[in-house]
Amino acid sequence: MDTREKDLTNNPSDEICNLIKETVRDFAALHIKPHIRTWDDQQHFPKELFRSMGELGLMGMLIPEALGGAGLGYREYVTAIIELAKVDPSVALSMAAHNSLCTNHIYMFGNAAQHQKYLPGLASGTLVGAWGLTEPNTGSDAGNMRTVAVRDGDDWVINGSKNFITNGKSADVLVVMTRTGEPGDKHGATAFVLDADTPGFSAGRKEDKLGMRASETVELLFQDCRIPDSQRLGEIGDGFIQSLKVLDGGRISIAALGVGTAFGAYEAALAYSKERKQFGKAICDFQAIAFKLADMYTDAQASSLLTFHAASLKDAGEKVTLASSVAKYHSSETAVRVANDAVQIFGGYGFVKDYPAEKFYRDSKLCTIGEGTSEIQKMVISKEILRN
Repeated sequence: MDTREKDLTNNPSDEICNLIKETVRDFAALHIKPHIRTWDDQQHFPKELFRSMGELGLMGMLIPEALGGAGLGYREYVTAIIELAKVDPSVALSMAAHNSLCTNHIYMFGNAAQHQKYLPGLASGTLVGAWGLTEPNTGSDAGNMRTVAVRDGDDWVINGSKNFITNGKSADVLVVMTRTGEPGDKHGATAFVLDADTPGFSAGRKEDKLGMRASETVELLFQDCRIPDSQRLGEIGDGFIQSLKVLDGGRISIAALGVGTAFGAYEAALAYSKERKQFGKAICDFQAIAFKLADMYTDAQASSLLTFHAASLKDAGEKVTLASSVAKYHSSETAVRVANDAVQIFGGYGFVKDYPAEKFYRDSKLCTIGEGTSEIQKMVISKEILRN
């Protein structure tokens, strides 16, 4: 039985999700799969690919059609990320950061002028977006960020740095969180949107990473970077609160990334186990391998259901803090376990780059770190369940 046609992730009941699934699967097979090894070896960020993805509507999935987007919801968005991640998780990661972080932040908290200026280009893929919160000394402790914006008449002057910023070097548009109040004050941060060619801004060092190597990760540098107040997103002091709301949706993206990575590793291992012969029969006929595949499939399915549940709540306008953290925590840890088992099933071939298992293994670890570590997710989950 071909389980790819039976599981809920690969066969959403919604007709639009089915169409997205098939379209993205075909696109990835044609435009991504032939280049995976080269992009990974060279840490090449395929910016031209994202323009092609924009033509399919994948770069503005959550943006209304009136602003140039696809006007879709989180279930459709999750479907697209999963299909991309099955082929190359690093492409899915950059697509997710562009959509749910940068573009969605502008949509959620920008004014009409900012919407018109940035969203059509971002949604079409002619502009690539990045989102800057993390700093060298403040990862999860974002309330103590050191990148400071100081008011100077009708302008703001930004000084400081960000690091681990996805798409940061190739981005055309960036949303950046700055401190405008006292450290630790939840009303002491303000968000700004700026163009990459703004004087005083530059992209710094590109990280040489274990995995997700086709997804660019860099530091951002601000040295007397002057921008007008018209580039401020929302009210002064609301930046941290905005970020938490953006991350609630962003964690659904990373949950989907984990689901896609897990299913990609599982499907590769399943296919290999049917082809690899030992002691006169396919290794999938040995109970040790068959049971391992059963665990991989079950875990991936559970993550899928949690992720689509969170997406459905988001589409319904419900609070998703708990559901998104649960989905993100479960799917990211699942991705690591399933990828590890895939390497084991491949045996020696799982350790070499000519086969897909080792890349899923390397890529999977980022899911447990990006947009809140597994430890942070457990803090969020425990806080939410103990609230009442």
